[in-house]
Amino acid sequence: MGESVVFSGSAHPELAQEICTDLEVPLSPTEIRRFANDCLEVQLGANCRERDVFIVQPVVRPVQEHLVELFMMLDAARGASAARTTVVMPHYAYARSDKKDAPRISIGGRLVADLLVSAGASRVLTMTLHSPQVHGFFSVPVDHLHALRELAAHFRSYDLSNTTIVSPDLGNAKEAAHFARRLGVPVAAGAKQRFADDRVVINSIIGDVAGRDIIILDDEIAKGSTILELLDRLREIGVRSIRVACTHGLFSFGALKRLGDQTDVLEIVCTNTVPIPRGDRVPKLTVISVAPAFAEAIRRIHTGHSVSALFEAQ
Repeated sequence: MGESVVFSGSAHPELAQEICTDLEVPLSPTEIRRFANDCLEVQLGANCRERDVFIVQPVVRPVQEHLVELFMMLDAARGASAARTTVVMPHYAYARSDKKDAPRISIGGRLVADLLVSAGASRVLTMTLHSPQVHGFFSVPVDHLHALRELAAHFRSYDLSNTTIVSPDLGNAKEAAHFARRLGVPVAAGAKQRFADDRVVINSIIGDVAGRDIIILDDEIAKGSTILELLDRLREIGVRSIRVACTHGLFSFGALKRLGDQTDVLEIVCTNTVPIPRGDRVPKLTVISVAPAFAEAIRRIHTGHSVSALFEAQ
């Protein structure tokens, strides 16, 4: 990792430090100041000239604040003559805004992608985009990781002889099927309709789940409305046990506590792409680190080795 430098914004410095520990490189300092008029100023605290720069910043709450930090860090690296600047973005919140599904609305996923490139991003490294087509919004190379290997490794410690993977909706069924193949178990999916941001209806579940141990797999959990609706359907059918897993544990508006309070939910598993404050965690929560996966991808990007080979290894 010679001639490379890693910086972090304020969104998730703990993950950035884990990545740097795995890479055996220091996490270079970043100073973020706020002026009296509420404007930000960002200063990178290490030499970037003709170096391979990596900026770790998931787009998480407060989303707009962290985005502006990221834009300014990119601009600072470009102004400091960085040879290449890679945005390491474990979570891309605007991936949900991927199409024009109402009149006179902005396609935020594409707009933010354009702004990142305009600010100076040469490359993007991300994980489990909510809509995979958002990959195509970027005009620079994108390496799109997933956390199925890490999640599968966790669940292999259980007896899976009576287990079914359940996707909350058909949109995530392909990912759930991939996960099920890793574990050698069957897959099922909910037939979901969304009427509002926090109102969903699951009319039925496609697949055999009666009397089985269930692992619900979703890409992200925000308010938890979909998971709670799915739990109701599973209870009606009659399942033996339930665990919940996702890549991005956003858990907004008390979702983690609501899920933890469900007596038949044995465990909630997520990765550390999104920071979860210690005070918000519940006893049923297990957080799996994806720092090694990001570190290996960064190592391959820097040395010019295949990142797609890393996908195949997963």
